[in-house]
Amino acid sequence: QVQLVESGGGLVQAGGSLRLSCAASGSIPGAAVMGWYRQPPGKERELVATVTSGGTISYGDSVEGRFTISRDNRKNTVTMEMNSLKPEDTAVYYCRLRRRITPLYDVWGQGTQVTVSS
Repeated sequence: QVQLVESGGGLVQAGGSLRLSCAASGSIPGAAVMGWYRQPPGKERELVATVTSGGTISYGDSVEGRFTISRDNRKNTVTMEMNSLKPEDTAVYYCRLRRRITPLYDVWGQGTQVTVSS
């Protein structure tokens, strides 16, 4: 069973930076995509950034150029550096591990709050 534990959220002023980390434990499958999603207050959950086990990265339009995702396959961790934060980045950030080939996996972390003050 795979579990994801996030850390690094908090309160920061606009223009500041935060770093989120996610550690996966358990039997980690190969060929799994790991990434970050967020859910702003009153809105639906949205993609922030993903990285495949091979290192292919995708970003949501609103964060490209400001956020950087990285992955360490040996340590089963994914990290996201968030720079030039804006109040609209305020959300609960969730780590996700997904594998679309059998055996299928879709695991979420518990979420970590990021609040950006203006």
